[in-house]
Amino acid sequence: LGIGLVVALTLAIGLAWIETRRLRRPLEQLTAAAAQLEAGDYTARVPQSGTSPEFTAVADAFNDMASRLDSTETSRRRLLSDVAHELRTPLATLTAELEAVIDDVVPWDHDSQQLLTLQAARLKKIAADLDDVSRAEEGRFTLDTHTQPVWDLIEPAVATVATRYEAKGVTLSADSDPGSVAADPQRVGQILGNLLDNALRHTSAGGIVHISARESRDEVVITVTDTGDGLTPDQIAKVFDRFYRADTARARDAGGSGIGLTIARSLALAHGGSLTAASPGPGHGSIFTLHLPTAPAPERVL
Repeated sequence: LGIGLVVALTLAIGLAWIETRRLRRPLEQLTAAAAQLEAGDYTARVPQSGTSPEFTAVADAFNDMASRLDSTETSRRRLLSDVAHELRTPLATLTAELEAVIDDVVPWDHDSQQLLTLQAARLKKIAADLDDVSRAEEGRFTLDTHTQPVWDLIEPAVATVATRYEAKGVTLSADSDPGSVAADPQRVGQILGNLLDNALRHTSAGGIVHISARESRDEVVITVTDTGDGLTPDQIAKVFDRFYRADTARARDAGGSGIGLTIARSLALAHGGSLTAASPGPGHGSIFTLHLPTAPAPERVL
């Protein structure tokens, strides 16, 4: 009995030592990766040791968290860079004009006042767009959703931009099925306004922009089709990114902030829908498709 107890104790100590060594390595790797993450190195990852399903699950969860933190940090840096880039032009113009007026290089007249007012308005629009896209992406928009005919959403959006389309010589037309959607009219109007503004910006005089709505199962599909510049596959992949411009020079000249489509997609997602882009290719126009859920009840408020 004594010999048996000694042998059992020896085996138990040996097995405990082996198990401790087996578990210590992945724990040390997890601790080291956590320390890297705390120090700001978001590339830290934990290798899957295969020690046990539990450790594998912990490693997967840690790596997913690190990947999201890395993506968030990358987005934050890109956003700061984009904002600085967007603000640089109007601020530089304001500074140069003010210095010229102060030094009596140029007179303070209507043209100077108009230039300063224009740049100040551009700064105000950038600030408002940044606030909109931030609230949309964080889900801080309060939607006042009502059941209403889809044409009641399209008609005001078309009427708002009709004068600018006529001034540029671009034909704008619209049609719709007699369907209904559960939507916030103000926010959907913002989506459609951004899509129509974008289509006008990239369609030359003599071009055509058409907006239509069709019912499809449990959703309404609204498409904005233009005969404008078109998009490459790479541009389609980036067109909803913040501050992205398919044609930088033209977008800046037209006063676009590069955030309108980002806001439009975020608002579409907030409605439980989606917004996608497609194009046959450069010079062949673009198609933006908005999916909105049909009204499940006579009236609903979120």
